[in-house]
Amino acid sequence: MPQLRVNTPKRLFLAGLAASAAIYATYVGTTWLTYAKRKAKDHDPLLDTFMPNYEVAERHTININAPAHLVFSTALQTNLEGSAIIRALFRSREALLGGSAPPQSPPKGLFKQLTSLGWGMLAQIPGQEIVMGAATQPWEANPVFRPIPPHEFEAFSEPNYVKIAWTLSVESLSPTTSKAITETRVQTTSPEAREKFRIYWAFLSPGILLIRRALFRQIKKEAELNFTQP
Repeated sequence: MPQLRVNTPKRLFLAGLAASAAIYATYVGTTWLTYAKRKAKDHDPLLDTFMPNYEVAERHTININAPAHLVFSTALQTNLEGSAIIRALFRSREALLGGSAPPQSPPKGLFKQLTSLGWGMLAQIPGQEIVMGAATQPWEANPVFRPIPPHEFEAFSEPNYVKIAWTLSVESLSPTTSKAITETRVQTTSPEAREKFRIYWAFLSPGILLIRRALFRQIKKEAELNFTQP
């Protein structure tokens, strides 16, 4: 009986696909097992006000060759889907969960886009930091973000919801350099919500974290371009 031969490129592709699947499976298992066991190393006083206790915390930073005030204003004006990577990840989520694209184009600018989706501002230090928050059910195909008044946010406990609070801040490193920081915290409101979100986070967090990194790279590119323009 003749032996089937697999050419080298195809064999390499299959081997790479198997390795990627194994890495992803390991990530999912590790994320599931370590859920709610990792805490943020740094503390944001404003964020602590609204969510001192949490199950998930992710923090990202990036150094930018532009003044802090320019980076902050650029960040608020950045378009969330200005990155091809972010657009692709949004479309992938829609395909995976059976969601649909928004019926109309969002307004321009990150802050306006997020508030149009339902995020509410919890606090701000003008020109330096904003804290946004919402309650949602991210496992739904088309999640709805529900703004919670700042004075009600910490105590909000309606069952089967996830509370999310995140910051965007910029620290000055020198007159011409700065560091952008974002931290996101998550807390569920009931055991049912915890189980749903734990599954959601284990499988989909790689894409969520990649969105954060892609957004920061976009902010860095735009801020440095604006700073170097005459």
